[in-house]
Amino acid sequence: MENIRVRFAPSPTGYLHVGGLRTALYNYLFAKKNNGKFILRIEDTDRNRYVEGAVENLIKALKWAGLDYDEGPDAGGDFGPYMQSQRLDIYKKHADELIAKGHAYYCFCTPERLQNLRAEQEKQKLPQAKYDKHCLSLSKSEVEKNLQSGIPYVVRLNVLPNQKIVFDDIIRERVEFDSNNVDDQVLIKSDGYPTYHLANVVDDHLMQISHVIRGEEWLSSTPKHVLLYDAFGWERPKFAHLPLLLNPDKSKLSKRQGDVAVEDYRDKGFLKDALVNFVALLGWNAGDDKEFYYMNELIDKFSLERVNKSGAVFDLQKLNWLNAEHLRKLSDEQLLVLLKEEILHSEFSSLNLADEHLLLIISAMKERVSFVKEFITTCQYFYTPPVEYEQKSVEKNWKQETPEQLKKLRDSFASIDNPTKEDYEHALAKTAEELNVGKGKLIHPLRLAVSGQSTGPGMFDLLFILGKDEVIKRIDTAIKKITIV
Repeated sequence: MENIRVRFAPSPTGYLHVGGLRTALYNYLFAKKNNGKFILRIEDTDRNRYVEGAVENLIKALKWAGLDYDEGPDAGGDFGPYMQSQRLDIYKKHADELIAKGHAYYCFCTPERLQNLRAEQEKQKLPQAKYDKHCLSLSKSEVEKNLQSGIPYVVRLNVLPNQKIVFDDIIRERVEFDSNNVDDQVLIKSDGYPTYHLANVVDDHLMQISHVIRGEEWLSSTPKHVLLYDAFGWERPKFAHLPLLLNPDKSKLSKRQGDVAVEDYRDKGFLKDALVNFVALLGWNAGDDKEFYYMNELIDKFSLERVNKSGAVFDLQKLNWLNAEHLRKLSDEQLLVLLKEEILHSEFSSLNLADEHLLLIISAMKERVSFVKEFITTCQYFYTPPVEYEQKSVEKNWKQETPEQLKKLRDSFASIDNPTKEDYEHALAKTAEELNVGKGKLIHPLRLAVSGQSTGPGMFDLLFILGKDEVIKRIDTAIKKITIV
């Protein structure tokens, strides 16, 4: 394949949308698969929507997800600057070139005239509001006079009528538009900044972008871009428009129905490998039933030809499942690093817990959790004694004879030096035999006494992790606190 250069070109309007992450990811995978370059370009020419700090947030989110770019605002490269607000002279020069060739023209229409025009077209029930080319008929001397008088203007693309605009799309194949449905798009706004359309095309050409991979919402803009490429006499890049992301009810994915920001998922504790794996499958598959991927496997398998045309449903249950699967593939040592970080931001940050102790918790709970934070939230009894006891379990498992039976078990535990898991198990079996009861008659109230809950990891894992002194203390506390109604 030719020299592959692709780009992710977000606008700094806030957070990184998961749809943006998918676009960035597909560009990244395509570049890496084909030994190409992945470029980050910030399209910050819409100053009304610019959000302070958004560029830094975008960069941070991309790097967190493992999408390292080869060129960009903070990475440098031979085709910078990579911030469009620093390239205004370049756009003006190219707009002037289009005007000179007759492919663009100055428009001096006031907002009032444009508003009246739009109202009139709506009144006539025209399918879409379009500019009427009024200023295209201005003579050269009228244009010069208006410019010298400082009358505000925009620069518009001169779209010729009755033309077929045809281009090939890797995902959608042949796409055709009628130029009568394409407006004389503004290229340079009255503030001197370019619109997306001009800046996008000029930068993609100058940065030698080979493939434009972006969301389906830009498909209707592509005829304007094609006209610009042709007007400049430039070779068009190859286009690939990705399917929409949908809510389970098939509506377009939006914040109204849940989280859409990468930062939200990161802050909720989703692993980056799980989120990347999940996002990769939103509109693409390798042609088999495999759903679990690491980044290197995605790079190896990825192709634009296997991206679907139809919208992809954002299934949160699947993301949760993938997070659990990726978590369980991590080594206990990798999880230890993540758990220690989680503890630092929890109510237990002041505890000085040994790595060996935390590794025991990880080993006991690994098959029972889906998120790192659940090594804390689902088993707080490992970090602090229970302050209340699950009422349902009390009613079911705490009988009149339970306190005396647990005292006998406690004495049995107390007689063992440095008990192992097996020692606890033998002591409980021996006590049950002496009391002439089934082991369950001791195990259920014992779990309740030491954890406050009816479920959890293996009973003897739990006792071993807590340690003999803590187990005895908790049994004594439970005997005092739990009352039978």
